[in-house]
Formats: sequence, C-alpha cells, structure tokens
Amino acid sequence: MIVSSAFAGKTYAVLGLARSGLATVETLVTSGARVVAWDSQEAARDQVADKAEIGDPMEIDLAGFDGIVVSPGVPLNKHPITMRAAIAGVPIIGDIELFALARPTLPPHKVIGITGTNGKSTTTALIHHIVGQAGFPVRMGGNIGLPILGQEPLEPNLHGVGVYVLELSSYQIDLTQSLDCDVAVLLNITPDHLDRYNGFEGYVASKARLFAMQSAEHVAVIATEDEPSRTILQGLGNIVVPVASGDINPAGQCEWPALQGPHNAQNAAVAIAVARAIDISDDDIFPALASYASLPHRMQAVRELNGVLYVNDSKATNAASTAPALAAWPPVDGKARIHWIVGGLAKTDNLDECASQFGNVAHAYTIGEAGHMFADLLRPHMAVDDSEMLSAAVRRAARVAQPGDVVLLSPACASFDQFRDFEARGDAFVAAVAALE
Repeated sequence: MIVSSAFAGKTYAVLGLARSGLATVETLVTSGARVVAWDSQEAARDQVADKAEIGDPMEIDLAGFDGIVVSPGVPLNKHPITMRAAIAGVPIIGDIELFALARPTLPPHKVIGITGTNGKSTTTALIHHIVGQAGFPVRMGGNIGLPILGQEPLEPNLHGVGVYVLELSSYQIDLTQSLDCDVAVLLNITPDHLDRYNGFEGYVASKARLFAMQSAEHVAVIATEDEPSRTILQGLGNIVVPVASGDINPAGQCEWPALQGPHNAQNAAVAIAVARAIDISDDDIFPALASYASLPHRMQAVRELNGVLYVNDSKATNAASTAPALAAWPPVDGKARIHWIVGGLAKTDNLDECASQFGNVAHAYTIGEAGHMFADLLRPHMAVDDSEMLSAAVRRAARVAQPGDVVLLSPACASFDQFRDFEARGDAFVAAVAALE
C-alpha cells in the first residue's frame, strides 16, 4: 500500500467502507493518521474496528478534522454530509486527492489521468499496456482495477520513472483539488450522470477541472470530436495536443485485433499521443497496440461459433457508447451483419445517437425494462425480436445469425433492472453464449 508522512498526525473521517474506503483506512492509519470510519453496514464497520475509531460523521464533532474522505458514489448534491462539512469548515475529498497529497513523498514518477464520458476504461488499460511494454514500472487505478492507495508505490528502474495511469470519473475529479497530472486526457463529453450536476453544463465543468489543476508545463491530450471537448481545449493555457479518430490509418488499425471500430480509433489516437508525451518511441507503441487484449465487457470477443462472432460490450450503458460498436461491423456486399441485443434500464427515451448506424443492423433483440419501448422505436428500421430476457435474446440470435454475422450485446442502457451491474450482465451473456451448441 501507499504510506506517506503527509498524513502523519492528521485526522480524517472516512465515509463508506467498500474497496477504496478500506484501502483509504489502511493507508491513513499506517501513515500515522487518526481515522474515524463509518459505513451503514455493520459488517463493513467490523472490518476496520481494530484499526480506526467508529463514528458517523453526520453525528460526531468534526472540528479539527483535516478531511472527510467519501466514496465517489456519495451524491454530494444531495447527501447531507455536504452541508455538515461546509458548516464545520472541513473539505470533502476522495482517495485520489489523498494520492495527490502523498505524491511529494513518493519516489519519482509521472501521473496520467484519463477522463471522458465513454471509452475511459479501454483507453486507460491501453495506455497501461503500452507503458508497461515499453519497460516502465507502471500501476493502473482510479475508477478501474485496484484502489490506487492499496497498491505498492512504484520504484524507478533503468528505463526511468514509474508511471501511474488513472481512470478518473467526474465524481472522482469532484473530490480532488490538487491532482496535477503530467498528462491529462479528455476523450469525449456527452450527457450522462445529470442527476448529480446542475445540468449538462455542470457535468462539463467537472471534466474541465482535471485540466484546471494542471501546471502550465504539463500536457493536455484532448480528443476534438464533440463541441464541449473543443470548448475546453480552447480555454487551456498549458501544452495541448488535439487528437481525433481520423488520425489513425484504417490499414494500420486492422493490425490491432482488440481495437476495431471508430471509437477504438479515437482511443488509439489518444494512447499514441500520451505515450509520445512521456517519450515512448513509436517502435514501442505500435507493437503494443497490436498485442493489446480488450477488457472484459468492452467489445470483448467471447466466442466464434458456426462462423458467428459473439461480442460482449455490456459496458456500453448509453447510446453514445453503443453507436461506435454498431459502426465497427459495416455491411458486406450490401448485407447487414449485426444482431444487436439492446435494452435494460434506459437513460433516455430514444436511441438517436445510434440512428446513423441502424443500416449495419440485421436484427435487433430488445431486453429489459426498456425492451418494449425500444422494440417499437426500432421496428420501422429493422427486424426486431422483443426478447425480454438476455438468455432468450442470445438463443434467438444464434438461430437467425449466418456465418460472417456478429451477435453484439451493446445495451445502450444501465443494467440495474435485471442485473447487479454491467459486469454481471456481461457475465450472463458470456454464460449464455457458452451454453450454445
């Protein structure tokens, strides 16, 4: 774990004791801080009872505390801790801010921070892969993988400094004030999580803060394919590297099996720019693009059966993230090839951002709470099976699909109507595909 003298003698409250909360308690206590921890679940509190004081920050006296560390899942615009902290004059922070505060005490390193509405996880994992293949010590964390505080600090090797690659949601950015990334990345901005912000403008402003925290000599890599991202780029005073999916040669992209489709062209363009910004050579970058393997639930090739490819893109929880997946397999000889499994808990009442790719879809199979609505919406454009259940959709698609076709789970919806999370939904798809004969 990361241990830092920056926390010695200080006092923190930790609200929420899931993975990042537990790692936070361990780091702070081992670093010599006083910690008061709380979770609504007694079992979670029991896990830290031998390390921290137990107390609800909504009830204890917060005078003299150096910070209240909350989970990114705590809605600051609604939770009463926000007002209580303001009255006490105590900042609300997250584990990323603690990492930022610890940085001066860590061995020499660089930090790459990646944000955006869609594509963060793939781009983060891709950059992590490139950096590692180039021989640098590297860690990946933030909104992906293990909590960053729970990982061992990096030691430089003969190749140079260690590199921390952090996926950063808007919620995590909201909870940090001093994360000065050596390279900060913005992939795209489309409406999402608006229940947490004062309209779309508030969400955009959250993303922009990642760059406002950067020193002037540090690099901002900005994909310029939507208006809010271009607006943020125009206001920056540091070193700016604009990129776009059009920067990628399609012939070269064909050599990268896990990076197909226009959205992955953007991800690759960003990753190349980031790697170059930390002086990784093209001789290391391009072989790493070819050897990269896709993450589970993100355009994951699950199986090929009877000439049909089955792809798990369960992470596509809105229409903007599904549209590039539909673009990845255009018709061949005029024949649409995609059998699209779509639906779940809808974030909007339309699929407008996917409409330009409807011609790539041979057949749609709608599932979940949004299934009936999406079936009615899609019938004028394609054949539709209102399947309701994911397992039924997989079986029906398998019966209809022909060699060369693709059965694609890219739901354009949240999963919470039928599944615990998008991972559980993707796992169910993988299991249903495995059961096919």
